[in-house]
Amino acid sequence: MIDRPVSTRRPRIVALGGNATTGGSAERLLRHALARCEARGADTMLFAGEAIDLPLYAPHHSERCARAEALTGALRDADGIIVASPAYHGTVSGVVKNALDYAQDLVFDAQPYFDGRAVGLVAVAGGWQAAGSTLATLRSITHALRGWPTPMAVTANSSQPLFDPDGLLTDGGIAAQIDIMTSQVMTFARMKAAYDAAAAVRQPQVQPA
Repeated sequence: MIDRPVSTRRPRIVALGGNATTGGSAERLLRHALARCEARGADTMLFAGEAIDLPLYAPHHSERCARAEALTGALRDADGIIVASPAYHGTVSGVVKNALDYAQDLVFDAQPYFDGRAVGLVAVAGGWQAAGSTLATLRSITHALRGWPTPMAVTANSSQPLFDPDGLLTDGGIAAQIDIMTSQVMTFARMKAAYDAAAAVRQPQVQPA
């Protein structure tokens, strides 16, 4: 029997998206997704509302506000990522795109951008057409950031009832999609952690001269 190194650290899942104001449909779906990750043993962080109301990203300026530093720091340490955007004129909202642009600050990391991380995606629109085009854009962005979009993604039509008066998700179909998507994010995060643990064991030891 071969003993395989196993990482015992809880996966860290970071979610970002929604609107610059709190309580929108995309943010509610993110909260539901993070709750499913927590149920599977993850530590989670959510960046929505004021946390993604960031100055316009300017790569030629090195100064970063505290909210931007918190976001990039969390993304740097994330084992998995979930992004949700409302559809603005058929594509990703400017607020969410601007927040994602801050991933450029991770370009010189050992693990740049979203490299080596599964990325779950959620698109919310007032109709199915815009939800589909927004999801396609989110996938393209994730690929550009070297992330691994999960096979299951979520589209939601906010013109239909999705939540109860307390903001809890009541649409069984979307709940099932989120359950599959978050399972894939968590599975990939654990597989990557096991691979890294095994690679560390195989690392040759340097003998003192």
